[in-house]
Amino acid sequence: MKGRKLLMIPGPIEFEPEVLHAMSIPTTSHVAADFITVFANSLELMRTVWKSPKGQPFIVSGTGTLAMDMAAANLIEKGDDVLVISTGYFGKRFKDILERYGANTTLLEAPLGEVVSLEVIEKELKTGSYKVLTFTHVDTSTGLLVDPKPIAHLAKKYNVLSILDGVCSVAGEEINQDEWELDVVLTASQKAIGVPPGLALLMASQKAMRVWENRKTPVSNYYADWTNWLPIMSAYEAGRPSYFGTPAVNLIVALETSLKIIVQEGMDTRVKRHQNLAKAFRAGIAALNLEILPKTNTIAAHTLSAVYYPKGIDGAALSAKMVADNVIIAGGLLPK
Repeated sequence: MKGRKLLMIPGPIEFEPEVLHAMSIPTTSHVAADFITVFANSLELMRTVWKSPKGQPFIVSGTGTLAMDMAAANLIEKGDDVLVISTGYFGKRFKDILERYGANTTLLEAPLGEVVSLEVIEKELKTGSYKVLTFTHVDTSTGLLVDPKPIAHLAKKYNVLSILDGVCSVAGEEINQDEWELDVVLTASQKAIGVPPGLALLMASQKAMRVWENRKTPVSNYYADWTNWLPIMSAYEAGRPSYFGTPAVNLIVALETSLKIIVQEGMDTRVKRHQNLAKAFRAGIAALNLEILPKTNTIAAHTLSAVYYPKGIDGAALSAKMVADNVIIAGGLLPK
């Protein structure tokens, strides 16, 4: 690590040398034949990583927040009722985004360090008339892990669209989008996907696409509108040039590189590796008499660990000391 610092934050992460090399190649045209092939390959590789062979992938220049914004903009119309299941900062952010598009939101959140129970979720779905429910797979602010499968089952039972914020989980935690019938799974490039920041990545189910196609009002966000982006995705997959907004060419070349590495490892193997590493990391934390924020290991994420500062130690001072020793960690998002 001589001459550089070890990056130990949720994202950007430490990237594979092959990915960084892909970023450094001369930039080609976004309608060049070789780039069209790269883009098409990336879309198909996403289906493998998401385990969604029937899904519609989108690759758009932007952040994870844009991916959240795209899901809300395209699936929400004014007056729609939406259930937001929150385990931290980013659950509440989704609530704010949904309300920008006129949604009537209901927020369910558990005490800090816990997750909302399935019983509470089902009780709310029984009493309400919801079009959509959203939940965060792994919330960066708390390190809490939510099991998507039973929540997706409840969404199907009550005929509600399910949107999974997988910014901190896709390609690191277990996700079977088609099998679990999740309608939207979204993420960003800079975390477990393993590409520098700048790409919003989203997979929509056929059901979600039908809901979008049958909406009664135009999408009120021009840049996020699938009306503009779907023809681009379709054209690239068909091997044809197309244009709406100039894509982040080098990032997408890097995306294809990283997705190939991920697929070569195999999703089941990759998820198991994250689980084993997280288990070992938490054992090390416990051996130092430190505590993690999740109340139990069963709801602790495998893609990041939220660790309390040692009692009686100033967090800012500790972080500064670690930076001086060439290790960078992330400070907390939640004041409490």
